[in-house]
Amino acid sequence: MSEDAGRDPERYFFALLAVFPWVTLPVATVIAVARPGQAGSDRAVTLALAGLAAAWVYATYTRVPQERRRRSAPLVGYFVGLLALCVALMSRDQVFLLFTITGFLHAFELRPWQVGVVGVLGTSVVLHTMTAGLPLLTLPSLGTYVGVIAVQTASVGLGVALVERSIEQQRRRTEMIARLEATLEENAGLHAQLLTQAREAGVVDERQRMAGEIHDTLAQGLTGIITQVQAAQRVWHSPDQAREHVDRALDLARESLTEARRSVQALRPHQLEAAHLPEALGELVQRWADDRGVPVRFDVSGDPVPLNPAVEVALFRVAQEALHNVARHAHAARVGLALSYLSDEVLLDVRDDGQGIDMDADGYQGQGFGLRGMTQRVRSVGGALQIESAPGEGTAVSARVPAAPVAAP
Repeated sequence: MSEDAGRDPERYFFALLAVFPWVTLPVATVIAVARPGQAGSDRAVTLALAGLAAAWVYATYTRVPQERRRRSAPLVGYFVGLLALCVALMSRDQVFLLFTITGFLHAFELRPWQVGVVGVLGTSVVLHTMTAGLPLLTLPSLGTYVGVIAVQTASVGLGVALVERSIEQQRRRTEMIARLEATLEENAGLHAQLLTQAREAGVVDERQRMAGEIHDTLAQGLTGIITQVQAAQRVWHSPDQAREHVDRALDLARESLTEARRSVQALRPHQLEAAHLPEALGELVQRWADDRGVPVRFDVSGDPVPLNPAVEVALFRVAQEALHNVARHAHAARVGLALSYLSDEVLLDVRDDGQGIDMDADGYQGQGFGLRGMTQRVRSVGGALQIESAPGEGTAVSARVPAAPVAAP
């Protein structure tokens, strides 16, 4: 229901209050003046009082805006004058009882509602006294007089209190609707702002993803190529040995080119296309060990299950980056890689016995893209990455991600 529909009953009620005296006063005046057997002066007095009543209602009620009328002092003054004019008119002719009923209706506009009940009481006293006269000083007469006024006041006064309560509830409802509309407008603005931020964040995430892909493919591939070319230079005097390194460099170049193309297309690493994570990691470990000449122990525990592709890609890239860091920085003699399938998690551990790193060094976590890239990848699939190391004690990289199994193709 709209706000306007909710206010229709109130609007109609106050329209009735405004129209009522302009219907009853002319009707009562015509009837009073038309009665036969009156002198011209009597009709003139009646018309004068009726005109004065009309002027009073117009000047102090009809032409005053409703919001101003609700201020207690001006409306109380109007109401007292109205009752005085009703007494004068009913003293001329009791037909002006019709006009006096206006007091009952206009008492609904007196604020607070207790003042309205007093207005109803005053109207009831005027109405009953002018029609039945003052009571005799006897118990039955006084009882009837007081009883009639009390019943009228109680019945109409209850309506005044209920209307006041209804108007207050309507006012609160209107304020609440206004606040809700303001909140909706504010939420619409916030929604638009969030959409803009989401688009901007999407651009940033895509840039970070591409940076990670470039780091994981081109950068590592170029590093491997440089290593093989340098090895070939050292044995250049022996063509057979040098050719072996050159062939490996060529294979790395082809693989890096293919991987770069796939990264641009946001595809999975080619090792994961024909195999699941354990097989892909086994191939990665074997190739890395052959290229570096460092033994790697690879263990798989638990029951391997096909995982969400995003989870498998994240763990594969972590292993790839960790092995890349071992080759560049650790100078390790042994490396171990363990993949563990638990009931609700998958763990990946990469450990080496190299020279280690100082985890307390200021700014270490911010050096290089590799560690940040690993952390972002694991977090993107709801996991966590932990690095433990100390100078001379090797390094351990542990990734923990939720197991999100999918049906095997």
